[in-house]
Amino acid sequence: MSDEEGQNQEGTEDAGAATATAPDDETGMNLQEIEGEDINAPTLDQEFEIGEPMANDVAAIYDIPVQISAVLGRSTMQVSQLLKLGRGAVVELDRKVGEPIDIYVNNRLVARGEVVVVEDKLGVTMTEIVKSDRS
Repeated sequence: MSDEEGQNQEGTEDAGAATATAPDDETGMNLQEIEGEDINAPTLDQEFEIGEPMANDVAAIYDIPVQISAVLGRSTMQVSQLLKLGRGAVVELDRKVGEPIDIYVNNRLVARGEVVVVEDKLGVTMTEIVKSDRS
């Protein structure tokens, strides 16, 4: 192994350890990066209110409408049975009284909750957030 190869291997092994002085593509200046630190991260001398940087980024999505559905339960029946339903008919659901109901946002299950009465209207209080695989 020649001296140049030995120096290149040494330099490669040490490059990620403590410091690197590779020229920056855009500016041509040398950047110094210490392992474990992000050179683009805000520094401690910058003053932000809690959540301020993120709030500015997500402000654009605040006005997007979403559809929220609270599903009390489900039932399956034939069309002939459906057509026979009239006022006062009872449809048996697959849930028992007191079981949590499913809360969907844009047809995706996101939470479970309980039915509550708010003044003279029905409401839902969320009791559990459902973690889903984003596939």
